[in-house]
Amino acid sequence: MYDVVIRNAKVVLETGIVESEIGIKDGVIAELSERISEQGVKEIDAKGQYVFPGAVDVHVHLNEPGRAFWEGFETGSNMFAAGGTTTFVDMPLNGIPSTITEKDLLDKAKLGEAKSIVDFGLWGGLVPGNLQELAGLSKAGCLGFKAFLSPTGNKEFESVGDKDLIEGMNRIAEIGKVLALHAESGPITTFLTEKMKNEHRHSYDDYLASRPIEAEVEAVERAIHYAKITGCPLHFVHISSVTAVSRIEQAKAQGMNISLETCPHYLLFSHEALFEKKNLAKCAPPLRKKEDHLQLRQAMKDGRIDFLTSDHSPCVAELKDASTYSIFDAWGGINGGGVTLLGALQFALDENIDFSRVVNWTAKHPAERFGLSHQKGSIDEGKDADLVFVSLQPHEVTLENMYAKHPLSLYTNERFDARIETVLASGVNVFSRESGPIQSRTGKWLTA
Repeated sequence: MYDVVIRNAKVVLETGIVESEIGIKDGVIAELSERISEQGVKEIDAKGQYVFPGAVDVHVHLNEPGRAFWEGFETGSNMFAAGGTTTFVDMPLNGIPSTITEKDLLDKAKLGEAKSIVDFGLWGGLVPGNLQELAGLSKAGCLGFKAFLSPTGNKEFESVGDKDLIEGMNRIAEIGKVLALHAESGPITTFLTEKMKNEHRHSYDDYLASRPIEAEVEAVERAIHYAKITGCPLHFVHISSVTAVSRIEQAKAQGMNISLETCPHYLLFSHEALFEKKNLAKCAPPLRKKEDHLQLRQAMKDGRIDFLTSDHSPCVAELKDASTYSIFDAWGGINGGGVTLLGALQFALDENIDFSRVVNWTAKHPAERFGLSHQKGSIDEGKDADLVFVSLQPHEVTLENMYAKHPLSLYTNERFDARIETVLASGVNVFSRESGPIQSRTGKWLTA
């Protein structure tokens, strides 16, 4: 007998939607066929629902160790499970200490293995002075490295200058890993931010002007030049402008090993959201003006962007309080780890795009890029039974159903036209709409 058999499902593959049944044994998809004759210890009737592969969100910021009161592995993984993310990869910068040595990586992994209910990977950091640590981080199992080209606002994880960047890229190329970059020009953003503050300009328009598209494009172009010299594979995170997309496309056309992501908040919201949502909508790069926002949506629709991530970057609620902090001084991150799949589905529904492309955006492509596709990213026999049951019923994000440590968000009170009903991680039920996240398993640390 199978452990679980799923009946009457509309299974969403990267090639299309098929009417199929799924047999699960020992946490793995053992059979995918039109009709399964075997019975399951547990039987699930998915009639009227779509079954997607669990999302693979390779860009999230949890804050453990050191800042679990912002968001840690327990609350973070509950939120991810509720949103249909069954694998996440945690960025290296917001913990204390940041993940910039082999010991830091191993210590963080132990916390994740003890507290996360879904599987996870870890990024290592490239910061000034830790070149000698990169090989150890790689050997210990980090899936890639992350660096910032503009100030981070975090003294535990500083941005890299040109010398550290090119030397780090050379070392990472030798190791055989990918470098993910926050691509905004430090000189441009620092100069403009100081100028705005000195002139006592603190409006939402001033914030947008302090981080222009030119800053993103300059940083992207500089990194591409360095990659040509070093041979370092690059991944550009949270790209916000079609001009930057075009520069990356040109490098890809030359045969360079480069990928890029954007985030649901750039597709679903424009700069105008700041006037309604205030500091909850602050991020870096910023939400763009309507015209630029629509161009990015078109680029996504045209297949010019590889995949989506949440860039979940939570904080305690008071750091987003517009009555206390100006737009320049408020925490600059979007609390959105629970809506990666919902955001992709909403975009697809809005633009009349096949759900098969949602699989590529949220699961298949990120899994392939970071060495996880042998077990994650699609519904195939032999892969982990990470499955998300979705109905086309309206869903409103509330403080109660987001399940984050601090659930106030840009997405609070936003309505989606799809709803996540049930989530399985390796065949185990980790979320149901009726009961919420279920502490039924501990996640595995995925290494490369």
